[in-house]
Amino acid sequence: MDKLEMHTPDLTQRNIAAIAELFPTVITEARDGDGNPTRAIDFDALRQELSDNIVEGPQERYQLDWPGKRAAALAANAPIAKTLRPVREESVDFDTTKNLFIEGDNLDALKLLQESYLGKVKLIYIDPPYNTGNDFIYDDDFAESGAEYLARSGQKSETGDRLIANPESNGRFHSDWLSMMYPRLKLARNLLTDDGLIFISIDSGEVASLRLMCDEVFGASNFVEDLVWQKKVSPSNDSQFFSNDHEAILVYARQRRPGVVERLERNDQHNKYYTNPDNDPRGPWNSVVATSNKTAAERPNLYYPIKNPNGAEVWPPRTASWKYSREAMQLLIDDGRLYWGLDGKSAMPRIKKFLTEAAKVVPRSVLSHQEYGSTQLGASEFKELMGDISFGYPKPSKLIEGLLALSPVDGEPTIVLDFFAGSGTTGQAVMQTCARDGHPRQFILIQLPDKASPANVTTSHRTIADIARERLRRAGHAIINLSGLVGDGVDVGFRSLRVETSNMADTLATAEDLVQASLAEAIHSVKSDRADEDLLFEVMIDKGIDLAESIAVEDMADRRVLTVADGALIACFGEEVTDDVVTAIARRRPLRAVFLDAGFPSDAARINAEQIFKELAPETTVETI
Repeated sequence: MDKLEMHTPDLTQRNIAAIAELFPTVITEARDGDGNPTRAIDFDALRQELSDNIVEGPQERYQLDWPGKRAAALAANAPIAKTLRPVREESVDFDTTKNLFIEGDNLDALKLLQESYLGKVKLIYIDPPYNTGNDFIYDDDFAESGAEYLARSGQKSETGDRLIANPESNGRFHSDWLSMMYPRLKLARNLLTDDGLIFISIDSGEVASLRLMCDEVFGASNFVEDLVWQKKVSPSNDSQFFSNDHEAILVYARQRRPGVVERLERNDQHNKYYTNPDNDPRGPWNSVVATSNKTAAERPNLYYPIKNPNGAEVWPPRTASWKYSREAMQLLIDDGRLYWGLDGKSAMPRIKKFLTEAAKVVPRSVLSHQEYGSTQLGASEFKELMGDISFGYPKPSKLIEGLLALSPVDGEPTIVLDFFAGSGTTGQAVMQTCARDGHPRQFILIQLPDKASPANVTTSHRTIADIARERLRRAGHAIINLSGLVGDGVDVGFRSLRVETSNMADTLATAEDLVQASLAEAIHSVKSDRADEDLLFEVMIDKGIDLAESIAVEDMADRRVLTVADGALIACFGEEVTDDVVTAIARRRPLRAVFLDAGFPSDAARINAEQIFKELAPETTVETI
């Protein structure tokens, strides 16, 4: 029974809790007036969340800190003048698929996904570059103002040269690696559903600092588990100290609560202890002890005698007590649930648990290579699918499939994100899982177009992104061939998009101006090499429309018109927009209609278009770019 506090609520702590929900990174520890640790707000960090410039703050506090952290925090919030351009020729089933493959810097891509996928991603898996001294990390330079960053990021061309070596001498200080991960994790958190999970593969070199960083980004209370994946089948006897047989997978929830991790279906391994030695008509059963770990003195009401099959009284030892009350125990006896051994002479009974009543099992924190695959399996799986194309240390799809099983499914499609996509293992695992259980899932993969190894530098496989797309194509074909008719409903396509500079020319607005201004106010013309579908995707990003929505090309009054999601958005970016095409679009009564501002021959034509919509579709939002 809870005791009433008999005082008004602590509004300070309530306010801190509300801020923690919005900005978990600003929660820290301080000491109250009596010197006791208490939860508090890091006001410098809060100022940083609300500022587009680096905020200085010398106050000591409990936190993970490193040189460049404030700049990394700024990087997460700084705007960019970029967009996602569709690349139909590199896509599969562009018009029907719900899957996305994004080529480009994942920091930029995560920013571009913020509106369309805010709070919609159910599961994130990432296998980021490890800080070993041999890996490469993303070259992020954000020690500048928001305006400087906007100007640089908006005008910089995509060359693919965004990776830099992280030598051991520098990596030992962790700072470059932490600065790279921090803004990406902050942006990723925004995309998770309330019951969403993120799984992060990492080695022993950075698991400690990554754990502290994730405690800050997601909130320490949302830590779920530190999984151990047995990545090797056999030991490495040439290791200097220990054979490195495992990797960690940190698991965090957007909001940690019961049911956020799915229990697993039972298999033969789980059921092997269920037998039927006494030929019980109810079928196989397992048994559990009938006593608890509470002593007779602690639980006197659970300390009483029962009778064995011979009629003798049996008491639990004084150091224990029965698990159940007299009444509940009698019900078990009447139901034939107590087992006294085959001869009925056991000193203490056990309680029968029937297989037909057995629930799903709690997942274990150690992921064995037998159940979740190994690096050896990942390499052989890749080689079997890709032939002569090589890739270093791909994760086995079996591992990702196992993690997908930990995410509860409901009636809605599950969106899975991997923003360090590598060879595309996550996409393959999503398709394979859908083929097996029939639940709809969509993947969003993001991969930097860094150069492939020399053995892969061919006309079609120059970058890691090229290899990933090819793997998805081949995996999709294999899944359909193996699944037969079952595979007809599996989405094995992907809509290929590329991070590029904005479609709009002369984007010279400062960061402050761009945040406050609309697209129409800040931009006046379209780059000459951009098509209407390019413009459409920039509008979809700006308006927070799902980038996997259906797109139809229609002809209205001799003009090319693009229709999104059966009329949620209709756009005409052609020149010489006539009253006829405006009328045709208005009669469809879309939620939003978008035109090219320069497409209207005069101000009078633009005003007339507004009047047409007011008469025919007053609920439609009409905009120009």
